[in-house]
Amino acid sequence: MLLEMKGVEKRFGGVVALRGGALEVRPGEVHLVMGENGAGKSTMMKIIAGMYQRDGGDMRWRGESVHFANPVEAARVGIAMVHQESLLAPHLSVAENIFLGREIQGRFGMIDRAAMMEKARRLIGEHKFPLQAEWRVDRLSPAGKQLVEICRAIQNGTSLLIFDEPTSSLSEAETHEVFKIVRTLRDRGTGVIYITHRMEELRSIGDRVTVLRDGETVHSEAMATLTTASMIRYMVGREVAALYHREPVPPGAEMLRVHNFCAPPSVRDVSLSVRAGEIVGLAGLIGAGRTELCRAIFGLDPAAHGGLWIEEKPARIRSPRDAVNAGLALIPEDRQKTGLARELPISWNVTMAGLDAISPFGVLRRQREGAITAAEIERLRIRCDTGAQKAGRLSGGNQQKVVISKWISRGARVFLFDEPTRGIDIGAKVEVFEVMDKLARNGAAILMVSSELPELLQVADRILVMRQGRIAGELPGRTTQEEIMRLATLESPETQLQ
Repeated sequence: MLLEMKGVEKRFGGVVALRGGALEVRPGEVHLVMGENGAGKSTMMKIIAGMYQRDGGDMRWRGESVHFANPVEAARVGIAMVHQESLLAPHLSVAENIFLGREIQGRFGMIDRAAMMEKARRLIGEHKFPLQAEWRVDRLSPAGKQLVEICRAIQNGTSLLIFDEPTSSLSEAETHEVFKIVRTLRDRGTGVIYITHRMEELRSIGDRVTVLRDGETVHSEAMATLTTASMIRYMVGREVAALYHREPVPPGAEMLRVHNFCAPPSVRDVSLSVRAGEIVGLAGLIGAGRTELCRAIFGLDPAAHGGLWIEEKPARIRSPRDAVNAGLALIPEDRQKTGLARELPISWNVTMAGLDAISPFGVLRRQREGAITAAEIERLRIRCDTGAQKAGRLSGGNQQKVVISKWISRGARVFLFDEPTRGIDIGAKVEVFEVMDKLARNGAAILMVSSELPELLQVADRILVMRQGRIAGELPGRTTQEEIMRLATLESPETQLQ
């Protein structure tokens, strides 16, 4: 056995983050660690990597009890972690990032850049990574940056590599490249711990799976014998028949209409409409223009031409302020960077889009702010201590609820959801879908971008498929993944007419 953990505990003040944590990892296997946000996965991984020190229990490395005081000690025995959020220096080269903090020194203690470049080239060539040691990191794709992180982790001969949601921001093609790398590492005898929320990735990459719930290890089994339904039941503690099933409601008046909308170079002559009570899905491959369309509608990117109507009235959206005043809301793809003020309290995040309602004559009414926050916490079932808690300390699903609550408290009527479930667990996904359903039933109109085709099929009333900046076709919500992909991969929208 490479790694063994039994009865591992970790507390943060009075909060128990991990109790009864157990895990076994063998050399040459990919071991999946599953669980909802807040289940204790990250805490367990940080204990393994030496970032946290356990408060109880036993951890053994190659049969011997170990207690790492810091990541350097873990790295010495061959343990490394590839984090979900990039920790790279964007202005430096690939080689400089690989050896960042562990630079090769020459005579007189000077950094030997030539030696670093040569060693980086050998490492990249050995694993056949599509990188060049001289490239600047800020010019790499998300997948390229992930490869640099992997190079950093394995450059000293890693025996156990921990991946924390490595594909959460990658395209399908980039995801397959990461899979190839993981399999290569496994075949060379490296133990791999792999955390993911994407259910479709499990059988593609995993040998065994361990499930955590509420800080405890509740189940461990070979991936080949575990059904998806059983895995979800272990994760959430209850039966979930399908991930989600939404009953559509009769659509009302047209809330959003876009006509011949063009925002070069990514959006070209798009026309669509969304009615009250509808959830309209927007599918397409990476680069099809879905996110760019939402940004242009919301006024973040300039539109070259085209018409926009909100609640059947012409709207001129030149900035996000215009969009907000017109009743539009954008839940962005990257909530950490553009949707949430992570270091500010939940209450500030909830009310920041509607400060005019709680600040007459420029004076903030704290009592009103507290009342609005309390109402939204209750309405969306946001799990938190108080409204004064920093938003960045919430789980991914609860952070997403805070982003949504900002627009609900403002009174938005047209919602643009861009990848609303990215990086959140199964239970939180269902809760976000329930919030979207409730909004639609209360008369809101929703345009939902998602790369998760099963989600679109379960949630959307209609599905629009984008291809090369245009709408390639429309499908009913109860269509198939094959039909969506057929439209998404057409050479041109006109091909479907032939």
